[in-house]
Amino acid sequence: MRTFFNRKYFWLEYTIIFSISIIGGFVRYLMWDFLQLKGEMHAITVFVSFIFIAVSWELFRATNQLLNKKMPYEQNLTIRIFTQLLIGVVIILILRHFVFQYAAQFLSNPMDKMFNVVTYAVYIILSFFINFIFFTTYFIQKWKEGLVRSERLEKEKAQVQFDNLKNQLNPHFLFNALSSLNSLIHENQDLATHFLQNLSKVYRYVLQHKVKNSVLLSYELEFIQHFIFLLETRFQEAISITIQVDEEVKKYEIVPVTLQVLLENAVKHNIIDLDHPLKIEIRNIGHYLVISNTMQPKKTVEGSNHQGLENLKSFYRILTNDAVEISATDGLFIVRIPLLKT
Repeated sequence: MRTFFNRKYFWLEYTIIFSISIIGGFVRYLMWDFLQLKGEMHAITVFVSFIFIAVSWELFRATNQLLNKKMPYEQNLTIRIFTQLLIGVVIILILRHFVFQYAAQFLSNPMDKMFNVVTYAVYIILSFFINFIFFTTYFIQKWKEGLVRSERLEKEKAQVQFDNLKNQLNPHFLFNALSSLNSLIHENQDLATHFLQNLSKVYRYVLQHKVKNSVLLSYELEFIQHFIFLLETRFQEAISITIQVDEEVKKYEIVPVTLQVLLENAVKHNIIDLDHPLKIEIRNIGHYLVISNTMQPKKTVEGSNHQGLENLKSFYRILTNDAVEISATDGLFIVRIPLLKT
C-alpha cells in the first residue's frame, strides 16, 4: 500500500482522474433531461465515475507493465500496440457493462439504442486515450534515453580525441625538447640542468592531470611557465610570450594542458626566427582566456591534420555552453577559451 501511494506521479495521476470525473458530472448535469437521472444521484455518479476511471487506469497500468515484460515494444512495435489497444477495449467495455447495470436502476426510462452506441464509442475512445498516455510516456522516455546516450557518446568521443591530441603532442614536444637539451649539455650545463628540471615539471603536471576534466586556472598558469621556459630556451629571442591575467579569474577552471596545446599549435604552424619573431599573448577578457599570436604561417606543416583545435572545441562543448571561439584578424590568430566555474 505504501508503494502504491508513494509511486512517482501518483498524486498528479489521481488529481487528473478526479478532474475528469468532475467534468463528466457537469456534462451529465447538462444532459439531465436526456439521462433522466434523479437529482440527488448526480453527486453519486461523479463518485462512480471517479472509481470507474481509477479502476480503468490501474488495470491499464497493470496491462502495460505485464506487456512490457511479455511483449516488449522492441520485439514487434505494431503487434504490441495493437494487442494493448485490444485488451484495453475489452477491459473498459466489461467495466462499462457492470457500471451501466448498476446505473439502470436509477433511470426513469431504459436507455435507447442510440445512447448505447454513443457510450460504447465514448468508452472505446477513453481506452485509446489512456493507452495513448502510456505509449507517449514510453516513447518520451526512450527519446530522453537516446539523448543521454548520444551525449555520453559525444563526451567519450571528445575525451578520446583530446587524449589522442595530448598523446600526439607529447612525443613531438619531447623530441624537440631532448634535441635542445642535447645541445645545452655541451654548451651550458647549468642551463641544461635548469631546462631538465622544467621539463620534468611539465611532464609531472601532464601525468598528474591527464584524467581530470578541469583544473584551476592558477595551476595551469603555473604549469605553463615551465613550458614557456622550454620554448624560450629553444627559440631564445625569436619568441616572446607574455601573460596578463587578473587575479580574480584565476579561481576559475580550465581543461588541463589547454595552454600547452595552443602554444604548441602556434609554434607548429608559424615561422619562428630572428627575422620573424613569434609573439604570443595570454590575457583574460571577462571570463574568457584569450590566447593570440602573430600570424606568419609556414608553407607546409609536417604531420598537421588540422584536428587539434577542433578536438579542443569538441571537449569544451561538453563541459560548457560557452563555445571556444577562433578567429584570424589584423595579422593575429586568436583563440578565446571560456573559463569554467568551480
